Amino acid sequence: MKKKILVTGGAGFVGSHLCERLSLDQNNEVYSLDNYFTGSKKNHVANVTYIEGNTADIASLVTFTPDMVYHLGEYSRVEQSFDDIEKVWKFNKDGIFAVLEFVRQAGCKILYAGSSTKFGDGGLGRSASPYAWTKATNTELVMNYGNWFNVPYAITYFYNVYGPREIQTGKYATLIALFKEKMKNGEPLTIVSPGNQKRNFTHIDDIINGLILVGENGYGDEFGIGSPEAYSIKEIAEMFGGKIEMLPERKGNRMTADVMTSKTEALGWKPTRTIGKYIEELRMKEWK
Repeated sequence: MKKKILVTGGAGFVGSHLCERLSLDQNNEVYSLDNYFTGSKKNHVANVTYIEGNTADIASLVTFTPDMVYHLGEYSRVEQSFDDIEKVWKFNKDGIFAVLEFVRQAGCKILYAGSSTKFGDGGLGRSASPYAWTKATNTELVMNYGNWFNVPYAITYFYNVYGPREIQTGKYATLIALFKEKMKNGEPLTIVSPGNQKRNFTHIDDIINGLILVGENGYGDEFGIGSPEAYSIKEIAEMFGGKIEMLPERKGNRMTADVMTSKTEALGWKPTRTIGKYIEELRMKEWK
């Protein structure tokens, strides 16, 4: 019998890659639940069943009992979350409660995609923005459901994911894709001051490797999936080689985050890609 796997946010950047990888296994029957807030139907992949709607409505939208739920479908922008606080609450707080109740009734495991902002600036990052607070408190609720109701769970933490299918334009664009687009258009690379905030950029392939490994074998908290190499935003811009334009500081912009990958590495995971090599490949292909 095939294993039924549900990926919330399956039409998004990370979710679409996860659906694609899971669907390659003929023993899997893969489903996506996505409200297409930042996801796109352009990200649909073969052999996946797509359901449109909010995670808060999961009980009425998902009419089968999954064997596994990868819960990626939440609001995921730091600075923009101050302006989008109602969406943040609906997608992240209403959503997590509905999803946890759903998996409790289904009796299946949940892998929750937490946020590395929880560990930012020595642990202060958890309350630095509406986004960071919801993600940090959601991890606590997932753990509590494990303790209260014996819901099997694993919690992962991503570190600045980059790669194909990133959002390249608009206010929800991610940094590497935004820089790529600006270089292509001959525009200056905009950096939020001070510019020396460090990030551990991690390729999407390494993220998916970690997600599947933890989904199949990991239980508990603190499964970090991140590159050990940390670069400042200014250093990344210099790798691209474009003109740099500094922007004013913004609320919620953490300076550092501890990378916690030991539990994931113990399962056999290790990063295989580097941001420097990726940017070099972009430079060769895109604008040389």
